[in-house]
Amino acid sequence: MKNADDLLIESFASRPASLRIAVVTETYAPEVNGVAMTLGRIVDGLLARGHAVQMVRPRQGREGSAVREGLDQVLSHGIPVPTYGELRFGLPSKSRLVKLWTEQRPDVVHVVTEGPLGWSAVAAARKLHLPITSSFHTNFHSYSQHYGMGLLKSPIERYLRKLHNRTHATMVPTRAMQQELLGRGYDNVTVVSRGVEMALFKPERRSETLRATWGAAPQDPVVLLVGRLAKEKNVQLVLTAFAAIQARQPRAKLVFVGDGPLRQALQEACPQAWFAGVRKHEDLAAHYASADLFLFPSLTETFGNVVPEALASGLAVLSYANAAAQELIIHHHNGVLIANGDERAFVSAALDLALDPVRQQHLRAQAPHSVSHLAWSAVADSFEAVLREVLARHGHLFSAADGKPQQGASFPAAQERLAHPHLGPLH
Repeated sequence: MKNADDLLIESFASRPASLRIAVVTETYAPEVNGVAMTLGRIVDGLLARGHAVQMVRPRQGREGSAVREGLDQVLSHGIPVPTYGELRFGLPSKSRLVKLWTEQRPDVVHVVTEGPLGWSAVAAARKLHLPITSSFHTNFHSYSQHYGMGLLKSPIERYLRKLHNRTHATMVPTRAMQQELLGRGYDNVTVVSRGVEMALFKPERRSETLRATWGAAPQDPVVLLVGRLAKEKNVQLVLTAFAAIQARQPRAKLVFVGDGPLRQALQEACPQAWFAGVRKHEDLAAHYASADLFLFPSLTETFGNVVPEALASGLAVLSYANAAAQELIIHHHNGVLIANGDERAFVSAALDLALDPVRQQHLRAQAPHSVSHLAWSAVADSFEAVLREVLARHGHLFSAADGKPQQGASFPAAQERLAHPHLGPLH
């Protein structure tokens, strides 16, 4: 029989070492997009598990300083992203990152976005022989056709493939995306899904008071779209579907939550629609739950966080069989799937759902339970597991300086710094 001391020693021995993780990204909260939201949840999970996170990113607009225990933010200069003026590309910074990571060597580098800063991070990490992982979040090569840059599709694809193949693992959110990238010549692709905050997004957030501000009575069907109002999101198809619905249901309402370059054009094309702008937290959850039918026509997503949020909120979701919807929706059980690109079928299905409240209710009743397994804590566990697997393959959890295991390692005091050439403190 083991004594208490034996048990205590075994308990400490079983604890994996905490990690020092350098995360490089062009977007982060409070910016409103799926990548920033996902990264924020994962960072929260890593910090809660006792890891130290160093965030290297461009300073965005007028943001203020924010200090969090365990989080060291290194802010660089950047330039506006074309058509995404609210975001900024980080400028090339290989030499600065080499200096930073030579002085404060992380256990692993994770690259979130593929801009100049991300490429610099991969180059710097490889120079220092650091383990590197990456995330594939956005189909930039697909976006090019929506902005008159079709000739750049192949060069962009080659750039993305080369960047990700220079890392030890590329994380994608769905099995379908994993198979697609493997077929396109990407290596070491692994699946780390995304989550949904079930305590926030739920049917109980439904508000008749909010619906009344949209001009919707309790029995009036409300069609909802949440996301960036931009060409690559195929928003025009929602207007087409709503026109068909309104022709049969004159009291139907259309609500857009989000903002983007198409907002003014959409307002002019459909002045009867309600444009709620960007909404967050409980306010966003109430907007979801107060609608009835959620239309998601995008074909450029790698996941589409709005789909599980809409399902958790108890909406009847109609989507192309793409990204998250393809994996989360069982056709005619908790939502409706349409073959990719079949716009006529999409509009027809939207009309059928709007005219069939009984079917709507069936889908809405099944929707929340169908995504109840997508806890963010499980996503953070999966993310950490990939990092540890890469570290194991890389051969060590050791510091280059002394060759000793890092137990409870951390970066210098949590702070926010500006990445000047000397990488000194922010004054």
